[in-house]
This record gives sequence, C-alpha cells and structure tokens, in this order.
Amino acid sequence: MTRLHNFGAGPGVLPLEVIKACKKNLEELGSSGLGLMETSHRSPVFQAIVDEADARLRRLLGIPDDYSVLFLQGGASLQFHMSALNLLDRGEHAEIIVTGTWSQKAYSEIDKLGEVRAIWDGAQEGFTRVPDHSEYSVSEDAAYIHYTSNNTIYGTQFHEMPDSRGRPMVVDASSDITGARLDVSAHDVVYAGAQKNLGPSGVTVVILSPWALEKGREGLPSMLDYKVHESKGSLFNTPNTYGIFVLKEVLGWIERGGGVQTAIDRNAAKASLLYGHLDSSDFWAPRALKSSRSVMNATWRISDHGLEAAFLEGAEERGLMGLKGHRSVGGIRASMYNALELSSVEALVAWMTEFESMHS
Repeated sequence: MTRLHNFGAGPGVLPLEVIKACKKNLEELGSSGLGLMETSHRSPVFQAIVDEADARLRRLLGIPDDYSVLFLQGGASLQFHMSALNLLDRGEHAEIIVTGTWSQKAYSEIDKLGEVRAIWDGAQEGFTRVPDHSEYSVSEDAAYIHYTSNNTIYGTQFHEMPDSRGRPMVVDASSDITGARLDVSAHDVVYAGAQKNLGPSGVTVVILSPWALEKGREGLPSMLDYKVHESKGSLFNTPNTYGIFVLKEVLGWIERGGGVQTAIDRNAAKASLLYGHLDSSDFWAPRALKSSRSVMNATWRISDHGLEAAFLEGAEERGLMGLKGHRSVGGIRASMYNALELSSVEALVAWMTEFESMHS
C-alpha cells in the first residue's frame, strides 16, 4: 500500500493505525460476531463505544463533569442554526466575530432566528487576520458571543480566545479541536465537525454547559433540541455508528501519543517549518498576517500567480495531495491536522525548494 501525503482540508488525514483498526472491525466488531457497520446502536457493544468516546474526549479536553457531550450529525453547518435555535430567545440578540466564510455562514443562520450583530468583521481586509480584544466591544445584554477558532479557507486562527466580557461564549472549533488550546470551561457551547482532527465526516461533537442545556426553548423539533439528544445519550435516532467508532479510535491515538499538549507541540513544529520557508523568500506570498497565522491551515500564493498550476501539478506527481486553495480564494493551502506527519511537511518544503530553484 502506498500512502500519499494528505494535505486535504477535510475530510482530513487519519492515523494509519486507526485505519487499520477500522479495517479489522468492519468484518467483526471485537468478538461480537457482527461487523462494525451492522451492529445495533441499541446494543451493549455499541453503548460501550459511545461511553469510551465520551470518556476519552472528557479526559483529553478537561471537560467539566457537569458539561454534556453529544455526538450528533449535520456538521458545523447544522450547528450554526441549531445552537442559535436553542440559545436565542425572542427579543434577545447574539453577537459574532466574523473572521471568514464559516462565521459568515453562522451569522446568516443566526439571522434567520433573531437579531445578530457583527462586533468585528474582517471582510474588508480580506480576512487576513483575527482581531485584538481592543477592536470589538461586547454588549452587556448579548445572549451569547459566537466565534470560529480556526479559519480553514483563509488560514487564520485565534491564538487567544476572545474576551466575552462575561457573556456566554459559543465556538465553532471544527478545524483545530484537540490540536490547539481550548478551555472548555470558558465556553458554553463547543461544536466541531469530526472530519479534521477527530475522525471521518458525518459526526459532530457538541459540548454544552449546564446553562446552554437549560437555555433551550420549549417545543423545538426533536432532532434540533439539545435536551432531547442529551436525555437519550446521543442515541435519540440512529447515529453514525461507524463515525463514532472511528472518533473513539482517534481519541485513543491522541491519548497514547501524549495527549493534546503533545499534539499542539507537533503541530507547532510542522507550522514553524512551513512558515519559515514561506518567509525565507519573496517568491512566496503568505496570505495571513503573522500574528494570526493558523497552525492547522497554511495559505499562500506564489508571487507569480501564473506558476501555481505547475506547482500543484508537480506536487501531485510527488504524492503531495490536497494543496489546491479553496475555490473562493485560489492559491495554495496546506492543511496540517494532527495526523499529518512532520515528514509530509518536510517533503512539501523539499518540493517548494526545488520549484523555486527552477523558476528563480
């Protein structure tokens, strides 16, 4: 088997040992006599998987005991709407820090349900950075504050969480959860699609404070009601059983590798290597300002944009996959999630060095 270097933005690279565990259990889950995707979500065998996934996530993120953990579906795109539906009462308003496409989408979904105010918006600057605390003001009567911790398309990231001025805080942590610092206790809702650092697409982790769980309106559609899902232990309807199994395995891999801090240190080393090369020559033009650069998703252009197609073609010939920038911004993007090895970044930098020497 030939494993290429996977810089794709999502679904992202998975640890090889997790892939092997999936393969092994597809035919028979443990000694159950049934395959992983055939096993009932109501069975004791699967309940043990859910319980272990919950326990591992709590240990890794230091989730307070009184917080709830849900394994849902629909990705962050559903949570843009579902979080507001549960948290925003009539006559209340939410506030949001707009740092890219995903927070723009969150704004749009909240706006369908009630009033939302953008307290900072980086669109005019091309979303090249995230704001300092001094650049926005949170209202005393805001129902909650929403932000996106890492922006996959533009390659920016909060390296210090926003100052909510004591108001409840909601974060979309889809693309850096378990790979960057996250104080769960300082947030009331943390949600994350699994397909970057936690597992495959189709599973969404939602972490709720007691306040967030109780805030929910009465009479919500059952599938959109946090209280319903919490009361059923994430098993109100048939969940993505395969995805939850993979998530459990990924969390186990993170634990065995030294935990979240070790993942953070590895990610910092990968990002330092790549950004160091990008900054070494005017041949490359990084997109994000240095103070806001993401360790998960590096984005850049070649100063001569006309060379980018050749660079990407040559990269694929060398097994460097998924480097094309998002269609909305173009350029080049390297996603460096937890499971991406340092050797992959070294291979990328080697190609960058070779390509620059060919065209300088």
